[in-house]
Amino acid sequence: MTTVITAKAVSELRQRTGAGMMDCKKALEENGGDMDASIEYLRKKGIAKAEKRADRSTSEGIIGGEIFNDGRSGVLVEVACETDFVARNEDFGKVVAKLVAQRVHSTAADVDSFLAEPFAADSSQTVAEFVKIASSKTGEAVNVKHVARFDAGANGVVGMYRHHNGKLATLVQVTASTPEAAAHESTLQLVKFIAEHIAASAPLAVDRNGVPAEKIESEKRIAEEQARETGKPEAMIEKIATGKIEAFLKDVTLLPQAWVRDPAITIAALVKDHAERAGGTITVDRFARLQLGAE
Repeated sequence: MTTVITAKAVSELRQRTGAGMMDCKKALEENGGDMDASIEYLRKKGIAKAEKRADRSTSEGIIGGEIFNDGRSGVLVEVACETDFVARNEDFGKVVAKLVAQRVHSTAADVDSFLAEPFAADSSQTVAEFVKIASSKTGEAVNVKHVARFDAGANGVVGMYRHHNGKLATLVQVTASTPEAAAHESTLQLVKFIAEHIAASAPLAVDRNGVPAEKIESEKRIAEEQARETGKPEAMIEKIATGKIEAFLKDVTLLPQAWVRDPAITIAALVKDHAERAGGTITVDRFARLQLGAE
C-alpha cells in the first residue's frame, strides 16, 4: 500500500531540515512517511552533496567569537565559504553562531578534534556532519578553517576584537597580580586596546622568546647576504646582521611595537600604565589572530 504524503508532513520536514520541497517529498516517499528516517535520508543526501564541494576554493566567510566565563574565557571560529553573497546571508550567520556556541563548550585542541565532536545542538550528528549539511543548504563548500580558545586563571582576563565585517578577529589573554587588578576597568580596557592593536599590526609573538628560532636564523641569513652584496667587509657582516635582527624583533613582537592609537608609546608602556591604574602588575600571556583566507 502506497503511503500518502501530506502537505503538512512535507512542510514539517522542510522546517526541520531546510531542504527543498521536492527533496522533502521524495524523502518521505522513499521512507514510507517516516519523519526520522526521512531526516536521516536528507542528511545523508546533503552530506554526499557537500563532499563533492569540499575541494572548492573557500576564500570568503565569517570569523565568529565570544567572551564568556566572566571575561576569563574567549573563543574564535573561522568558517569559510565560496562567495561573499553566502557569507552575508542570515542563514550562514546562524551557522557560524551555532559553531561558536559549540566552541564555547568545546576544549578540542584543533580543528579536526573539534569537527569530530558530537554536535551540542543535536547529538545524533557530529560537528563535521552539521557543517556538511550547512554546505548542502548553501550550495557552496563550507569549511571550518581555524578555531581558538583561551581560558585564563582567577587573575586572568581575555579580550576580543572582531572587525565589523567578520573577516578579522583577535583574542588576547593577560594575567594581573591580584583579583582586584584583574577586575579593574583599566585592565578590561587594556585587553580591548591590545586586541585591537594585534588586529592592525599582526605581531608574530608577545616578545622575542616567542619567535621561532628558525625564523630568526632565516632573517639573519638574509641580512648577512644583503650585507655581502653591498660589499661590506666580512668582519662587519656579523655586527650588521645582529643589528638588523634586533630591529626585526622590535618590529614583529607585540610589546616593543608602537601602539596604533598613539605611536609615541609602546605596548609595553601601555601595559605598565594600565597596570599602575589597576593597582598591580599585568603580564600579556598570549594572543591569537585570525584573518579570513590566511594560513
